[in-house]
Amino acid sequence: MPLPPSRPRSGPRRRTLLASAAGTAAALLAACSTGSSPGRPAARPTPSADELALTRAAADSTGLAALHDAVLAAHPGLAARLTPLRDTALRHAEVLAERAGAKASPSRSAPSPSPSAPAPSVSASGAAAPSVSGPAVPREEKQALRMVADAERDLAGRRTRELSGLGGEPARLLASVAAAGAVHVYLLSDD
Repeated sequence: MPLPPSRPRSGPRRRTLLASAAGTAAALLAACSTGSSPGRPAARPTPSADELALTRAAADSTGLAALHDAVLAAHPGLAARLTPLRDTALRHAEVLAERAGAKASPSRSAPSPSPSAPAPSVSASGAAAPSVSGPAVPREEKQALRMVADAERDLAGRRTRELSGLGGEPARLLASVAAAGAVHVYLLSDD
């Protein structure tokens, strides 16, 4: 017995409908997994503990460079000794911020105090008056170097203590920066 004649189909085929439904479902799942929905921007992910630690370390390095700047402004004669250490602190800040995923990192092109920069005023106690951008700097060069060495030592110690809470790569990076700080202490202390 012959088969009845088939009629031509009108409209989309079943395969086409299933494929488009699967594509729509995949798109919706992707949107849900990124935290965005139509008409609403994606939520920014919460930074991890490693990212927070590296961001904090970058800020600490920037602060350390600012301390170097304050001492250099008060004691231009220390430029040969402190400028390389300041530049290292700025480089550490850049790398730490980059690894933390920060959008803006400290400027490596921040100006070094020039020998012709005016020295900060000195108070009766022998310390330079604190400026808007920096701490009070002792009048004596040795005391100023000791202040920088103490700041480097404290920061290196704090970074070393933070290592146990970090993952592999961030811990290695912070350990390296802490070791560099310990070397800076040695270089500032050898009189």
